Amino acid sequence: MRPIRVLLGATLVITAAWAIATAADWPVFRGNPRQDGVSPDKLPDQLTELWQFKTGDSIEGAPVVAGGVAYVGSYDKCLYAVTVVDGKQKWKFTGGPFKNAPAVRGDRVYAGDLDGTLYCLDADGKEKWKFTTDSEVSSGVGFAGDRVLFGCGDESLYCLDPDGKKVWQFKLPGGPVMGTPAVDNDRTYVSGCDSTLHVVDAKTGKEEAAIEIGGQTGATPALKGDRLYVGTMSNQVLAIDLKKKEIAWSFESPRKQPFFASTAVTDKLVVVGCRDKRVYALDRATGQQVWAFATEGKVEASPVVVGSRVYVGSQDEHFYVIDLEKGTQVQKIKLDGQVSGSAAVSDGKLLVGTSKGTLYCFGEKK
Repeated sequence: MRPIRVLLGATLVITAAWAIATAADWPVFRGNPRQDGVSPDKLPDQLTELWQFKTGDSIEGAPVVAGGVAYVGSYDKCLYAVTVVDGKQKWKFTGGPFKNAPAVRGDRVYAGDLDGTLYCLDADGKEKWKFTTDSEVSSGVGFAGDRVLFGCGDESLYCLDPDGKKVWQFKLPGGPVMGTPAVDNDRTYVSGCDSTLHVVDAKTGKEEAAIEIGGQTGATPALKGDRLYVGTMSNQVLAIDLKKKEIAWSFESPRKQPFFASTAVTDKLVVVGCRDKRVYALDRATGQQVWAFATEGKVEASPVVVGSRVYVGSQDEHFYVIDLEKGTQVQKIKLDGQVSGSAAVSDGKLLVGTSKGTLYCFGEKK
């Protein structure tokens, strides 16, 4: 994985804006408007490999799925559309190196590349418009009503209208905007190099509040109730009370390592991977450690929760299935490379990419 200077977070989305997504879809980086990494889908007791799809270079971002089609970007400068049922290529689009997860909304697919261009494509992979910046597109895409939000390496969060025209640009100091932006109640939440969570009006781009969080964020936060949950590059996981505009609790890595992965949040637990080679489950109310699961490599991939299990990849080239309540191993799957991106879950199948450029699909063989 390429080194990251500063990462940026954002959360929450208006549910009505995602009417096109069904329970079988995973249309954005963390799967749903809350960015919580939790799927209502079901997966088999044991995952079986159904197919592999090869790209020409590393897959570092997460795939997304909508309407039975998986979309995934690669460092080979292509965005691929692959049918989930059989792993066959539907189309590919050539741009620059694609690092982050694409997004699907309605009949449009959005993806930004490291050359600084955000593309809007139709369902057949044809370009509808593009928006060019002076730096890399450093986040996935979020939505505020009919507007498009994304982070950039020029220290900005951009808002575009449906035709790709800039509506506003929010600048923050010191580094790229890396977290996938999202919106709740016409607000977006963004943090950066200044160790501050900024509350921004999604309609106007004006800052409404700033919350000191004591560290740069390393991932997209998740929402549950009136709190945001996010890991930091200062070795902590934070619960931020959005009403009181203060930190409710913090958990520090016992081995003093940063959290680059995004959190998965259930009713009771906050689950997150750490560079100390472990996956932690924390009590959502108090931040106390419930369990820790050790792998043999750094865990920069964001965990996904489906039912009573956690699904997460590691830099040790394995994919793990963990019991959500006990923190014990259920299954360990050898892959052909490291996993940096989150998995996607759709219609009884799980998809994940590797540093060798392979998109795996797991499920149950009929």
